[in-house]
Amino acid sequence: MARILTVAAAQVGPVHLSSDRSHTVQRMITLLKDAAARKAQLVLFPELSITTFFPRFLFEDENKLETFFEHGEDLPNSEHLRPLFDEANKLQVDISFGFAERAPNGAGYNACIYYSTHQGTVLARYRKVHLPGTKEPYDNPDAVNQLEKRYFQPGDLGFKAFRVPNLLPDAMKASSTATETVGKGDPIVGMMICNDRRWPEAWRCYGLQGAELVLCGFNTAGWAPDLWGTRKPMTRAQAEEEALFHHRLVMQSNSYMNSCFSISAARAGLDDGKYDLIGGSAIVSPEGHILVEAKSKDDEVIVAEIDLEDCRQGKEKTFDFGRHRRTETDSLITSQTGVVEPELLKA
Repeated sequence: MARILTVAAAQVGPVHLSSDRSHTVQRMITLLKDAAARKAQLVLFPELSITTFFPRFLFEDENKLETFFEHGEDLPNSEHLRPLFDEANKLQVDISFGFAERAPNGAGYNACIYYSTHQGTVLARYRKVHLPGTKEPYDNPDAVNQLEKRYFQPGDLGFKAFRVPNLLPDAMKASSTATETVGKGDPIVGMMICNDRRWPEAWRCYGLQGAELVLCGFNTAGWAPDLWGTRKPMTRAQAEEEALFHHRLVMQSNSYMNSCFSISAARAGLDDGKYDLIGGSAIVSPEGHILVEAKSKDDEVIVAEIDLEDCRQGKEKTFDFGRHRRTETDSLITSQTGVVEPELLKA
């Protein structure tokens, strides 16, 4: 039975250190209206959607740093975000977006939420687990820094899939008396943020919960030789192409290996005339094919109609975990973090 959704990624172009947050939110609203006009039922926005990617900067002034965080649990009534939620409610389009969260206990998180307009509530919250970069700036004064480990704690909510109501009118409910319910209920969704997409453990956690759609907002530098890249020197153009290749690689391969659709939404373009971020926002099928991809590094909406029934092929055959996984051989994955090489051979 077809289970068809229309989904969208809203790529956001350059956002500068001096950019006004309300203006950035208005840009997001414009993208949301565009997606709604194209019949999208849910729209994914990028990681840290409403500000520049501030972890590239070292802030000595704590008050300045705090201006990049959202404070308080009631996001729909946040001073900065309420217009976005109001427009989503008006259009009846679900939204997911990333932001810097200052939790009630004072901890900082790189977070995202999923908001259901039909329920009028935040259905799920995710906090980024795999924080890249360093806590201290690089010695190289020209380096592109990545200080997420300084400003954020690793996420503590895990990889919890959730069902989204009201997107599929014929979705099977808990009250059903049917004996076969797998693949027939409301959509099963998971969220991750940027660097998480490079770690297969995150995807497999969602795959083991039957995820049919994974949402991933990201900010990925097109040029950051102190942070990543090959040992051989690359030009800026080569580095950007390499970053885009790796982005596609992980979204396509993990969608395939977990038999799920994925949506990725980029913060893209040249921030402050200096910090280049790749585009590549995309919607990928459970067979690993790119269905649609952004063509620019500016504000851009991409939309695709997807049939969640397409997930069943992989989940029931090639990647039928219940029949094929051998967890008795996988203990290293959870018992060890760093690399431990075999002993050297004798001379």
